[in-house]
Amino acid sequence: MNSKKRVTSYDVAKAAGVSQSAVSRVYIDGRSVSKKTKSKVLATANELGYKPNAIARMLITKRSGMVAVILSSRVNLIYPEVLSLLNKRLSEKNERVLLFNLDDAAGLDDILEHIWTFQVDGVIAIAAHFDNKSINKFKEHQIPVVLYNRRVSGHSASSVCCNHEQGIYELVNILHDYEHSKYLVVAGPAESDVAQERCELAIKALASKGNNDVPIQYGDFSYDSGRHAFSQWMASNSAPTAVICSNDTMAIGVIDEARKQFGLKVPEDLSVVGFDGVNAVFWHSYQLTTIKQPVEQMTKAAVDILLEQIASPENPAQLRVWSGSLIEGSTVGPAKNET
Repeated sequence: MNSKKRVTSYDVAKAAGVSQSAVSRVYIDGRSVSKKTKSKVLATANELGYKPNAIARMLITKRSGMVAVILSSRVNLIYPEVLSLLNKRLSEKNERVLLFNLDDAAGLDDILEHIWTFQVDGVIAIAAHFDNKSINKFKEHQIPVVLYNRRVSGHSASSVCCNHEQGIYELVNILHDYEHSKYLVVAGPAESDVAQERCELAIKALASKGNNDVPIQYGDFSYDSGRHAFSQWMASNSAPTAVICSNDTMAIGVIDEARKQFGLKVPEDLSVVGFDGVNAVFWHSYQLTTIKQPVEQMTKAAVDILLEQIASPENPAQLRVWSGSLIEGSTVGPAKNET
């Protein structure tokens, strides 16, 4: 055989002594083929250097083999871990990730137009605001979507979520037990569903402990915005005794700003809590008290649900919620007595 000629499935079939359709079935999940035939075809394909044609396979299966993942471009240390796990799990299922970065809600329509063009098998939205109008567009194009750590009213789309309410209340209970009463909430961006939910839950939990009219500073989930939010508050106010942050990245920013710019000790002068459980919270300089999301379970469920809905579009939307784990670090202590 000419070494420069591309090896085809017909070449493999002839060398293995099987039909071309048998070769095709070996490389398409769910197709019936005996173990003996599969073993013979794979061995022959490896010997000849054959690689299946993804485009041809797409024409046969009527699937692109791609899943679009919509990810916010806002910096959050939890996103790389989530994306890595999704990519790993989808690859195991012979799906490839087509990544879209979303700068703001206004850019969603442009991303959707690209998604229709690529004819992806499904979509996982990690950090994008979706309403029922957007969900209906996916239904019109017969593309299933799973929302990661967010949900829409009426449960019109499947969602996998961390139990934010349970986690926030655990953090507030700890701070309350240490007799804190002078709080600051550092929330994420107003257009983020997750940030909005965590902020509202924090205010509600604090009110249940008798702490009303708690001030809020807004960031964008990034480290720098956490520093800026705390600095902005301190510019015209006295220091709080406890800061509740919508994510770990901003909490680390608050800690650094408090220490370096205002000479505050954590937790002696200031207690700080976050949410997510990113790797950085375990670093010796921080050891942040936070809620760790069950990312392994959530990403697995997101992929499993999506593949189920790709195979059976008539299946109803699912909602799966997991409790986070409390990580008791060294950033919470008794409220400092005011003199």
